[in-house]
Amino acid sequence: MEKSSSLKLFGSWASSYTHRVQLALKLKNIQFEYIEEDLSNKSEALFQFNPIYKKVPVLVHDDRPLAESVIILQYVDEVWNNRPILPTDPYERAVVRFWCHFTDDKLGPAVGIVFASSGHVQKAAVDQVHENLALIERELREGFFKGRKFFGGDSIGLLDIVLGCGSYWLAVFEEVMTGVKLVDPEAFPLFHAWLREFEALDEVKETIPAVDKLLEYAKAVRAMLLGHCMGDTGVIEAATPATAAAPATTTTSVPDITVDSS
Repeated sequence: MEKSSSLKLFGSWASSYTHRVQLALKLKNIQFEYIEEDLSNKSEALFQFNPIYKKVPVLVHDDRPLAESVIILQYVDEVWNNRPILPTDPYERAVVRFWCHFTDDKLGPAVGIVFASSGHVQKAAVDQVHENLALIERELREGFFKGRKFFGGDSIGLLDIVLGCGSYWLAVFEEVMTGVKLVDPEAFPLFHAWLREFEALDEVKETIPAVDKLLEYAKAVRAMLLGHCMGDTGVIEAATPATAAAPATTTTSVPDITVDSS
């Protein structure tokens, strides 16, 4: 395993954004110290290293902190150039970055609304998730990533990490919310096949918590949210970043169930 002079990762066990960084470091065989944050009682160190957003993950390399998972991933790839996760072609790098932004800007928030709502609002959010997945499916079928096993090619790259670390929540949410179907293998066969390939990787299995543990956590958060009154919009008021707090951890957002991640 490659040694780093001093590398610490502040994260949360259920955070898909934390999992992104853990997976990248594991793929590159880099040693690091992991520090679990209690997001209901954040450490002074977290406030010190991420005073702007006060969220995980935070990577501290030789006492120099970096926040925001995608920024951290790109930094890691530039500093440790073994097992690259970004392509060398400038255009392909730009395409990958675009779809990473799409994942965090469009798909994730839509899934978040599904988890934190009910009734007609939830149905509209499910439709939005399907529209977003259809765009990814089209990209896999006839776009830039056509014919690839992974978005990164024969092995996973930045987009696989960003999209994959979070997509496992889709199946968990389907178990938690009766009647909600987010990923239909018949409607999204290429996305479904890609996700199964991603989840089958040893490094991914070692990074992502057990499904039973994720399911238990998601059920507890959902039950807590349903225990609060809902606003006129149909979205559970407790699910908003300003008002919600999940049991012993944090509030809801997706694909993370924690707004205290980025």
